[in-house]
Amino acid sequence: MPQRQRTNDSLSPELIKLLKIFGLISIGLVLLLSFFNTKRANNSGEDLSFRMTSSSRMYFLNVRVINYDRETRSDAGMLLFRHGKREVSKSNPTLDLVIILNNSKDEAYLYLEPVNVEWPLEIRASSGGTQEEFQLQNGNNSEFLRYVRQLEPWITNEAKFEIKQNATWVDLWSNPKEKEALKTILEDYFRLINKQG
Repeated sequence: MPQRQRTNDSLSPELIKLLKIFGLISIGLVLLLSFFNTKRANNSGEDLSFRMTSSSRMYFLNVRVINYDRETRSDAGMLLFRHGKREVSKSNPTLDLVIILNNSKDEAYLYLEPVNVEWPLEIRASSGGTQEEFQLQNGNNSEFLRYVRQLEPWITNEAKFEIKQNATWVDLWSNPKEKEALKTILEDYFRLINKQG
């Protein structure tokens, strides 16, 4: 009768070494890839363009709000903030940038509020020999944000602005304090919604 060969039930040292190397590499890859998993897919169907975090809201309300005049709209459940250095006039046309906090939805919006002028608005910006005209319609939050994004490069470059009233171009945001206030509003708003200005 042929004799069976006995097999060793324990693993060879080479196989143990390979399993250890494979296990350490697997754990290392999982740890490494977990550092790059900061962006998650949004499958909720919600528009997160205007979402503010609790920390950004608290920073605005506790630190930045000192620069703003506050209006509570209890009928809409919103807080409106207008910069304290904006031009306030009873007759001259102007355009206020208003930060609106919708605390029930954890969202923040920018609103272009015409003062002594009616929608639709025509705005002209000129700087360094270049000029551009903007046609603004009263719209929704996304449209206002798009308008502000169009005006933003002109605001940061301290362009000259004019607004059309009754077929006449009138200076808009001409005071250096107003221009500084506009930059502050944009900075504060984009910090609120965690976006780059």
